[in-house]
Amino acid sequence: MKRLVGSNQEIAALLYKEQLELSQQNLDVEEAVATIIRDVRLRGDEALRHYSSKFDRVELDHIEVDQDLIEQAFELIDKDVLTALENAKANIESYHRQQLETGFEDQPSQGVVRGQLIRPIERVGVYVPGGTAAYPSSVLMNVIPAKIAGVKEIIMITPPQETFAPAILVAAKLAGVDKMYQVGGAHGIAALAYGTETIPKVDKITGPGNIFVATAKKQVFGIVGIDMIAGPSEIGIIADETANPIYVAADLLSQAEHDILARSILVTNSQQLADAVEVEIEKQLQMLPRQAIARASIENNGRIILAKDVDSMFELMNLVAPEHLEIAMEGAYNYLDKVENAGSIFLGHYTSEPIGDYYAGTNHVLPTTATSRFSSALGVYDFIKRIQYTQYNKAAILAAEQDITNLAYAEGLQAHARAIEVRNDEY
Repeated sequence: MKRLVGSNQEIAALLYKEQLELSQQNLDVEEAVATIIRDVRLRGDEALRHYSSKFDRVELDHIEVDQDLIEQAFELIDKDVLTALENAKANIESYHRQQLETGFEDQPSQGVVRGQLIRPIERVGVYVPGGTAAYPSSVLMNVIPAKIAGVKEIIMITPPQETFAPAILVAAKLAGVDKMYQVGGAHGIAALAYGTETIPKVDKITGPGNIFVATAKKQVFGIVGIDMIAGPSEIGIIADETANPIYVAADLLSQAEHDILARSILVTNSQQLADAVEVEIEKQLQMLPRQAIARASIENNGRIILAKDVDSMFELMNLVAPEHLEIAMEGAYNYLDKVENAGSIFLGHYTSEPIGDYYAGTNHVLPTTATSRFSSALGVYDFIKRIQYTQYNKAAILAAEQDITNLAYAEGLQAHARAIEVRNDEY
């Protein structure tokens, strides 16, 4: 792992520059995706079959996944995995139910009513990667908050497979997916955004994917809503001399094995810990089946920063604004107030980041590339709309007339003012 030195501001600026370079969109990808989206808009299902044959090497007879296949998955799935999915589902539900919002109404003055309605989005599309990146946990994390929000129809798409991973199909059924289609890539995103003969148009798209999926989501944003434009996965660990280097190294590698572009950053005030973590990372790399990916990630994007004290550690990590933040310190809970920017926080020596990926119930769809400075983890609030309403009676509008028309005339919008004035009997 590369050691960085300098002021917190200098290090943060360098890390941010590196983050942007890692997540930089490729112009060739942008053009290719735009072509695919146009084709799907024009040719619908025919285009989906064409791109499934071209990219996935699968000739699609049926785009929709048969319900019988989903039911069969319950017979094929490892029973321990089924139990784990059921337990994870319960934890995700119990956490996300607490995010439910209620509307409100007030009467600030005589004759005036103001309020806000909470309404679920009607139809949501969830993208689930296939192949080696088949993550049933992502199915639960995307679908369950939508279900709790009251979304009326949840559509799931995933690339076609000769044999679907049973855990993906089971997770979809457990979470409450209404319909599932075997189509992936940028063409799948286009189908969700615009609709085809088979796949209905949705109102919002969530879920992870490769650079083509991320670019497609970016290009259809505005036609539909999206959860976020995610960059490579990242973890930041704040650790002091009480941290166990074995634990810290394992947690850094837990993100490094995702992708060669993933980032693992350790900030510590202990030279001894920094040295021990480097040694331990090399030991643990030897044991990983995905060693090549993790090693490339650690060697190219792994960073160790020595800070002078605790306050400096938190100042730097707040500038970094990591997707995942571990605080590997004694009394970690007491440092929560020092955190300003992070997607999800993991407290103490035993709360490893994968607990959040799979089980705790907090969401693992998180803002990357320093976007936790202004955005949040996926939640129930991402699947609702807030609708304002107002009512003024005649006396109330007359009482407010002068203020409203003064502002309208100040902005040069005479018709706005007149729309108020015509309600005055003296007009």
